[in-house]
Amino acid sequence: MRLVVTRCTVDYSGRLEAHLPEAVRLLMVKADGCVAVHADGGAYKPLNWMNAPNVLVDDPDRWVVTNSKGERLEITLLEVLSDTTYDLGDDPGLTKDGVEAHLQQLLAEHPDALADGLQLVRREYPTDIGPVDLLCRDGEGSYIAVEVKRRGEIDGVEQLRRYMDRLDRDPLLRPVRGIFAAQRVKPQARVLAADRGIRWIEVDYDLLRGRQSDELRLF
Repeated sequence: MRLVVTRCTVDYSGRLEAHLPEAVRLLMVKADGCVAVHADGGAYKPLNWMNAPNVLVDDPDRWVVTNSKGERLEITLLEVLSDTTYDLGDDPGLTKDGVEAHLQQLLAEHPDALADGLQLVRREYPTDIGPVDLLCRDGEGSYIAVEVKRRGEIDGVEQLRRYMDRLDRDPLLRPVRGIFAAQRVKPQARVLAADRGIRWIEVDYDLLRGRQSDELRLF
């Protein structure tokens, strides 16, 4: 990961136009190519960002990030205060809590709870940036990537979008659609999911557990 502290301006063009005036900010470039611009505040959410896959041209005075969707992020570096690169190694991934892990298991056993006719292809389907929780197929044979969370937030939507982008590179799978499943999906995540072309669904964990219990009864 590359971390650059710099006095800069930022201009984005694509789905909309945005400008950040001159200020000291943190630029973060991840190993997968994701570029994010952070301020010293606002919790984890960046001021602006470009997800991979993209192309970064990092000249000494200007960075330009572009992608195939026609988006462009231009960062003018007025003064570089720090420029450091760290090798973080392989990430073991997020360890899900008991409810989230069991929810994923239940949905793997009952994918039709997400959509009629949905069938499981594989749990933890691998991509080069980590496994997607469930890969399924619908009644028409199209592939569906499913990300399962206990609480559905915007970072989960972005995570699923990155997985979908990777899966779409496989001509045997594309076009891959997405379902974001959680016990509760926050309003911001609903808006972002709709913007990303992802279907969101709130899952009743207790109802799924009861369904499992009913199917295990002999009488």
